[in-house]
Amino acid sequence: MGQTSPRLDPLQIMQTLVAFPTVSRDSNLPLIDWVQDYLTGHGIDCHRYVDPDQPKAALFAHVGPWTEGAVVLSGHTDVVPVDGQSWDSDPFEVVERDGKYFGRGTCDMKGFDALAIWTLVEAKHRGVTRPLQIALSFDEEVGCTGAPPMIAAMQPILPKGSAVIVGEPSMMKAVNGHKGGIGFNTHVVGFEVHSSLLHRGVNAIMSGAKLIDWANTVNATNGAQTPTPLAAMFDPPYTTAHVGVVSGGTAHNITARDCHFAMDFRIVPGEDEAQWKAAYLDAVKKVESEMQAVVPETEIRLTPRFQVPGLRPEKDGPAEALVRRLTGDNGDMVVSYATEAGQFQAAGYSAVICGPGSIEQAHQPNEFISVAQFQAGQVFMQDLLRSLGA
Repeated sequence: MGQTSPRLDPLQIMQTLVAFPTVSRDSNLPLIDWVQDYLTGHGIDCHRYVDPDQPKAALFAHVGPWTEGAVVLSGHTDVVPVDGQSWDSDPFEVVERDGKYFGRGTCDMKGFDALAIWTLVEAKHRGVTRPLQIALSFDEEVGCTGAPPMIAAMQPILPKGSAVIVGEPSMMKAVNGHKGGIGFNTHVVGFEVHSSLLHRGVNAIMSGAKLIDWANTVNATNGAQTPTPLAAMFDPPYTTAHVGVVSGGTAHNITARDCHFAMDFRIVPGEDEAQWKAAYLDAVKKVESEMQAVVPETEIRLTPRFQVPGLRPEKDGPAEALVRRLTGDNGDMVVSYATEAGQFQAAGYSAVICGPGSIEQAHQPNEFISVAQFQAGQVFMQDLLRSLGA
């Protein structure tokens, strides 16, 4: 692009980002190429983490003094599919009507990404006395799997940031805690016989149902306990186990050979994720032993699906303090879904969530961000630039 590249406003950048259909199952490289070209066109050096197994990449960059202590603006570039959803307009085109910007990702979270890119370019042109960084990941929507290698790649290249703002939609409120999560793809391998002789076979679905009912017991037990002060901030105020999709079986009169489901946990921050993993493994071993007592070659196969640490509220944490100073929001707010903020925190960064839009719009048909929220996000970024000495 060269040094004479035009400076786009946040809406123009969001329109460009939304036009890239970066559904998680597909590549995000065309979007990353555009962002890198745009930033380098304004004299900003960019770095990539390239996934070795798929055509995807993360991008990160630094503006300002080459010192530690940067504010890091963090967002993901992938979006969820639109398959099966009824839209009133092209999902991959930003359409304004009724005071809203419609389009896949406008809310979650290309609106914030656009604001972050705009802010980085402004910081470069205006000059800042405190550095600013951007970090754009991939595969957040399929288990936050793209951020950890990106964070690991950033640390030896860029000076360490001191405050990470993850721009998930929070109506520009400071979210200082979220649950963590672990998940396991579970494949129960049974033994087929005619259902009239079911005692000689192993029904994978019925064996898998024991594990699913184990999740019901976990939820009932946890729900009956008095929550800790931190857990009490969440809704629900305890760790949960969940199965959302089950498949398997061949016919109604044959014991099922296979049963597939995912067991996912949403874990209150501070609780040991390893203990919940161990608890599920113990339940699996118990059911598997019962199966193998009938047919020894049956088994239960587990494949880790994701693992995301929770975000713990940081007393006097620099990220939270910065966002509160800029927004005037002094309330405590936590969410029960996982984000990349917990992964930054686990890597030694101070982290907080703050972004425009409502999480209620995320993943929905006719996803939108209100014009007012998008403008509030730009006001926040302008105030951030001033706080950085721009």
